[in-house]
Amino acid sequence: MKIAVVLYDAVEPIDLAVVGVLSMARRVTDQLDYFTVAQHGGSVTLQNGLQVLVDHSFDEAPAADVIIVTGGPGWETQTRNAAMHAFLRERMENGEVIASVCTGAMILGAAGVLDGRTATTKFEVVPPETSPLDTLRDRYGVDATAALTVDAGSVVTGGGVTLGIDTTLYLLQRFLGERVASETARIMEYSAAWQANRSRLPTLTPETAEEAARV
Repeated sequence: MKIAVVLYDAVEPIDLAVVGVLSMARRVTDQLDYFTVAQHGGSVTLQNGLQVLVDHSFDEAPAADVIIVTGGPGWETQTRNAAMHAFLRERMENGEVIASVCTGAMILGAAGVLDGRTATTKFEVVPPETSPLDTLRDRYGVDATAALTVDAGSVVTGGGVTLGIDTTLYLLQRFLGERVASETARIMEYSAAWQANRSRLPTLTPETAEEAARV
């Protein structure tokens, strides 16, 4: 299994937890590879100034099984980035699963990847914060719902901030099996948190997500 993690300027550094989970999973299985990708390659400046060197540009990135789009304040700019949208649509057309964590779902919505699908994003906010879930629904016409993870088959979206850890574990479970995901959570000392999140929040499967989209 090969996973590409998409970064861009003003990604929230905590969304790099996706990479952290994948790194820990490599201790469990030799069936996993991952890399980072950004539009122009080189370095990206995350929110609050952290700089990260990425592995590939959009044009040079190898094929992957899953593309994970991270979130953060930079999502607004990326919803207007035609190159980002084209990259995601092309990868989806090639049969790669497109996934997002947190507000990365906004970028999927802008690219048309979520058309006709149920999806989730960051949803725990308090006034006067604007609800990303409402924005996803109102701006892009997406059937947006509060969930831990929504698996619509070719597209997987996850909840906000540290719930990206849970979405990454879900993807490991889907593609590499329960043992890999559970053992990764254990060595991360995240098993109890993962179980607690699965108990308090729904996970929609392809069947339930499709049913929800029809309602």
